[in-house]
Amino acid sequence: MASHPSPRVKICGLSTPETVKASVDAGADYLGFNFFPRSPRYVTPERAAELARLVPADVLNVALAVDADNATLDAIVAALKPDILQLHGAETPERLRDLKSRYGLTLMKAIPVSGPEDLEKITLYHDSADLLLFDAKPPKSMENALPGGNGLVFDWSLIAGHKPETPWMLSGGLTAENVREAIETTGAQAVDVSSGVEDKPGHKNPELIEKFIRAAKSV
Repeated sequence: MASHPSPRVKICGLSTPETVKASVDAGADYLGFNFFPRSPRYVTPERAAELARLVPADVLNVALAVDADNATLDAIVAALKPDILQLHGAETPERLRDLKSRYGLTLMKAIPVSGPEDLEKITLYHDSADLLLFDAKPPKSMENALPGGNGLVFDWSLIAGHKPETPWMLSGGLTAENVREAIETTGAQAVDVSSGVEDKPGHKNPELIEKFIRAAKSV
């Protein structure tokens, strides 16, 4: 029987050397730095660049931005030199194509999901995004909701067995306790966590990071 590679893991919203090191030591494949000013996980491009010095070459750095303009992205790309740009706002396929020609970077587009109609957006991005990120769409009633990192889970059965043309990653309310079920239900080959490894918003816990990665990689 052919063995399947263990799922890849992204730890997002890192902001301290201790948690970057914990993520790398536990076997994270991607580290995310959040450049959305309203987020409790926000870091400056300079701070992210300092943290990225602790990251070995085989771990990919991801820059998360939300509807950022070119000047903001220029500063992020110049400082961090990310491997992947994660676009977590209302960026259109045209915007992604512009960014691809501007930076030549791998582009990941977040698709917020709460119902089957949200999956129709997948085909919009099939020729502009290199990666998709399925995340939970916050309800309209949720005050001060962020584009991601709200700790919400969506109905995984919506994407179970779903094989879009574009590779994808699963996000939204994942924790060490539910990540195994999430992977087994959806067939996700990569998972992304932020709030699920925190003691409080913006404060990552090295032990929770290690526990999460171990749980995800055990599938």
